Amino acid sequence: MHPLLATRTRVLLYFAVWIPIAVSLAYLLHSAAPISWRESAALSVPLVALFSFVCLASWYLCRMLPLGAVPLYSLVLQQLAAAVAAALLWLVAARGLAAALAAFLPAIDRRFASDLPLLFVAGIELYLLAVAVNYVLLSLESSREAEQRAQQARTLARDAELRALKAQINPHFLFNSLNSISSLATSDGPRAREMCIRLSDFLRRTLTLGDRESIPLADEVALGSMYLSVENIRFGPRLRFEPRIDPRCGACPVPPLILQPLIENAVKHGIAGLVEGGSIVLSAECANGFLRISVENDFDPEARASSRAGIGLENVRARVRARYPDQATLRAGPSGGRFRVELVLPCDTHRSHPPS
Repeated sequence: MHPLLATRTRVLLYFAVWIPIAVSLAYLLHSAAPISWRESAALSVPLVALFSFVCLASWYLCRMLPLGAVPLYSLVLQQLAAAVAAALLWLVAARGLAAALAAFLPAIDRRFASDLPLLFVAGIELYLLAVAVNYVLLSLESSREAEQRAQQARTLARDAELRALKAQINPHFLFNSLNSISSLATSDGPRAREMCIRLSDFLRRTLTLGDRESIPLADEVALGSMYLSVENIRFGPRLRFEPRIDPRCGACPVPPLILQPLIENAVKHGIAGLVEGGSIVLSAECANGFLRISVENDFDPEARASSRAGIGLENVRARVRARYPDQATLRAGPSGGRFRVELVLPCDTHRSHPPS
């Protein structure tokens, strides 16, 4: 469909543009031939109305001959030929109209004959002007479509990245858990069986929630607790968990399995390296439209820094960057004798920058 016919407003605006053209044509006809203002108006109004539809048809020829797709000389010749054909059609219509008006306006057809060359030139110019406008509209449409395709490509790439990052979580965690079960199977069979049961419950829960785009924070914290219940079979009293969740934040949507890698890192790179074990503190609070989550754990300060940086932290960082560009932050490092990871996510789409 012609873009000028897409809405009623555009149609009205298009025909309104032709009103001053009709006035100008009436003036030219009156000045160039011995006809009155009333006679020139009777000719110009229906002729301009007809030519406005002829110029609309030029849109489809412009689409068939896009700029850059055909040689310039070929495009110019074809558009000039179409302009001449449109102007000739206009002349035929003008002669017929003048003949019809002669029944009411005596001899107008003979007096109007001297205006035909002027009308022919005006027809060519108006048609070529319509062609120029159509090419501008086509360029704008092409730019808009290119931007839409680019945006769609960026969205698809981001979604693919998120799916790939999310797909890393379960295999990574499952690999570590199976190693733990393998170790327990030879030394403590009942605990290994209990760990298998809890692992099964956790994986079943992740299958239920993991495919969603977002889940409530309360469900994400429950997933983290289920994961720690699996690890608790292995570490026993050496692993202590302290959730400090503001009840007002429970319904805040978060990406599924966004906390589990952070908690897993706290266990693997913190508690597991301490003979006496330690605690993991999971905190969450809401303020000014943002959700601030922190995971703190005891760790061995003499351990190499590289041993505390696993795939889980980088996975979360990449997911946050892809899901909330310029709207979320993730900080990690020692703080007050403990290792702390702080994640700030937007809970209010009207906000564009996280708090410092």
